[in-house]
This record gives sequence, structure tokens and C-alpha cells, in this order.
Amino acid sequence: MPDSGQDPTLGSLMAERRRLLNLGYRMLGSVQDAEDVVQETYARWYALSEEAQREIEAPLAWLTRVASRICLDQLGSARARRERYTGEWLPEPVRRSGTWASTGGAGADDPADRITLDESVSMGMLVLLDSMTPAERVAFVLHDVFGLPFSEIAETVGRTPAACRQLASSARHRLARKPPGASTAEEHGRVVSAFREACETGDFDALVALLDPGVESRSDGGGKVRAALRPVVGRDKVARLFLGLMRRAPEMELVEEDVNGMPGVSVRIGGTTFAVLAAQVRDGLITDLWLVVNPDKLRAWTGYYDGNHDGGDADALG
Repeated sequence: MPDSGQDPTLGSLMAERRRLLNLGYRMLGSVQDAEDVVQETYARWYALSEEAQREIEAPLAWLTRVASRICLDQLGSARARRERYTGEWLPEPVRRSGTWASTGGAGADDPADRITLDESVSMGMLVLLDSMTPAERVAFVLHDVFGLPFSEIAETVGRTPAACRQLASSARHRLARKPPGASTAEEHGRVVSAFREACETGDFDALVALLDPGVESRSDGGGKVRAALRPVVGRDKVARLFLGLMRRAPEMELVEEDVNGMPGVSVRIGGTTFAVLAAQVRDGLITDLWLVVNPDKLRAWTGYYDGNHDGGDADALG
């Protein structure tokens, strides 16, 4: 990488890292994949000759466009990978105060490696984004979240501005059919607290009273940890699922934490986090629960990544 004293644009280029990381996470729902996108984007920039770099009038826009194209390619191939994924696939959860760059590890303190937490990265929003086509997701994220004009988005997705406008509109229609929870953080927190207490006390009636009649629980073990392979639907079934998990591992501790910008729960055994639970609340009731137990997706809580990790005591959640 060029020395900063010889490259006057290096500082501004590297300052764009956080924006690219945020873009990649919203596009892909994976911090690890977002990090890979950022690294590949900068690698492509520094692979250019100095003359080619000088000919680019807006380097920061170039970085965004290249990162978006890489994300678009990854989204296309991700669909094929998901078909081979064991059970449900859920986005990788993130914490309020954590950083997740592979260079720094969990707990690093470089602002350039932080994910900005807002409604666009709520677990409910990321799950809905994952239901979109790759082109819809890219057009929506670039325009509605990052504010890019359709003329620039067109260069990324290889379509006309009018077509990109239609893609973003189609994405909004998908969101309108099942919008993310509209509860305030305070209401959301109260419901999550009551859910945790009902689970810990084993109060079946109290737990059922917190759940929407059509509540759906999805678990992501990635084939590394035992988890429900299909959604569990209905308040009675979901209540029995979580109370059964608590009875199976009485040493389990539920700790309220920020998950993707909203109150959630980390599940610990012996002080170690083995699962993260995010919820969606609407009209005071929980409509969706997302339980991530795949250890590869819990680096923000464990600071540990190993593709061969077997999950250990997390099997108690299976």
C-alpha cells in the first residue's frame, strides 16, 4: 500500500472504509462478507496504475460503485450457497459497542471498523432484504439507505435509471407487505424484558401472553450446532420451544443486550455466549424471534472464528 506521505488521497480513501463496511453489511447481512468486500475493493484500487487512478474524477464514488458490484456478484452466488445451507439462514447479528474488522478482532476501537446501527440494520429489516432479488436489494440499499441517485445506481447494476427506480419501488412493495416492527425502543425493551423473565421463571401463560398468535421462531445453526431446521409457528409451540430449551440447560443465562440496534438477548452458559436472540415487536406483541447459534456468526460476542468450531455447549440449544 502506498505511503500516506506520497499519496495525498490515501487518507480520504481509507476514511471511506466505514461507509463501505456499512454498505456491505446491509447488502450481504454478514460482517465477515462485508469485510471481504472492503478488502477486495481496496485491492482493486491499488491494482490500478497511478495514471489510471488520476483519471478517476471521483475516487470515493468509484470505491462505492466497485463495492456495490462485488456485493451484487456475491448476492447472486449466495442464493446457490443458501440452497446447500443446513436449516435456516439468518443475518449475522452485531452489537452496539463492538467492532468486527478481521484486522482488529472483537473489541477493537477503530471507528473505521464500526457498523452504524440504525433501523436499516434491524434484524427484521435484514431478513426482509434477504427476500429481495439481488438487483432489488442493491438498488434499494444504495438509494433508500445511502441516498445515491438512480443515475449512479444504473452504472452499478447495468440497467437504466428508470429500471433501477422500478427495482427500488419493487423492494419497497416487498417491505410494505410485511414491514419491520414499528415499536419504540422503550416498548421493545419492555417486551423483551418480560420475555426473558417469563423464560427464566418458566411461566408458560405469561410467555404466551407476550407472543402474537402467528409468531414465528427461526433458528440458524448452520449445521455446526443443533437447531430447528424449519420455522416454529404459533404462540403455544414457540412458548414450549423456549421453555424446553431452558429446562434442558438450567445453567443457561439470558442477558439483555443490544442486538442490531434494538433490545435483544444473548444466551450464555458459564459466562460464554452461545446464542443471540433478536425479536420483532408490533403492537406490544412479539411477531418474530430469530435465534442465531451458528458460532461463525457470533464473533461480535465471542471474538472467535473458526470454520471448524463445533459449538460446544451450544448444543444444549438444539
